[in-house]
Amino acid sequence: MSESSETVPAAAEASVPSETQKESRRAAIWREAKGLFWVLVAVLLFHSFVAKPFYIPSESMMPNLLTGDRLVVSKYPYGWSWVSPSFHVLPHWQGRLLGKLPERGDIVIVTPPGAREDYIKRVVGLPGDTIEMRGGRLILNGRPVKAEVRPPAMIPVDANAPCGMMQFWDRLVETEDGQFCRLPIIRETLPNGVSYDTIDDGRSPGDDIGPIRIPADHVFLMGDNRDHSADSRYSLAEQGLGGPVPWENIGGRAEFITFSLDGTTQLANPLSWFPAFRNGRAGESLRAAKE
Repeated sequence: MSESSETVPAAAEASVPSETQKESRRAAIWREAKGLFWVLVAVLLFHSFVAKPFYIPSESMMPNLLTGDRLVVSKYPYGWSWVSPSFHVLPHWQGRLLGKLPERGDIVIVTPPGAREDYIKRVVGLPGDTIEMRGGRLILNGRPVKAEVRPPAMIPVDANAPCGMMQFWDRLVETEDGQFCRLPIIRETLPNGVSYDTIDDGRSPGDDIGPIRIPADHVFLMGDNRDHSADSRYSLAEQGLGGPVPWENIGGRAEFITFSLDGTTQLANPLSWFPAFRNGRAGESLRAAKE
């Protein structure tokens, strides 16, 4: 007499995962998740306290920085404050941990009071300084800083630097090599010997200000494109920085350009990526030279 078999066929039995296999699979997924978590934590810590990338969204720091430039910003030169962590997630507090003031001429990222986005400007005034602008010339502690007229800058025109009517009136020129923005350059030299080029594009409301006395633990910031920069010369309502900025609002120092894009990149079209790179800008230092 044959007995009815309840045995699962071998092939079917092999296709059903055992509890041990399920546990092993869950453990593997958990290990991967933990690994990704710690990688993310490490990236955020590096981004917050060591260095981070930064994108130039406007023309306010021309001719030294162009819209489309990508930079490395170091976070540690001035110590750390509430703006140091990524996305400014910490509540505001006064002062800095291991704080150090920027030097005149440093290019820094700054968070305007009451805001969360970052600007990029140049430090021109330190605590105790008196700042004035007269006829577009910078006056520091009662003395005009050295200002030398230089040959015009010829900035190639592209999608990120269009040289349009809303930017530089009547500055577009045509040459055998293409279209350029021909911009008048004034080279400033601060008392500590730091020199850099600025653009003098004519008259603007920021050409005559002050005198303004910079309070303790504050810095005065300006864009190099003097007639097209919302900075410490302008109120918060005018999208400026509202005067001298508390030093804890400084998020880091710009170090060098990693690469620059001309604005023609199409993410969905890889063939457009490499032609969009601007030549000659990668690796350019942003630490101002001293004369």
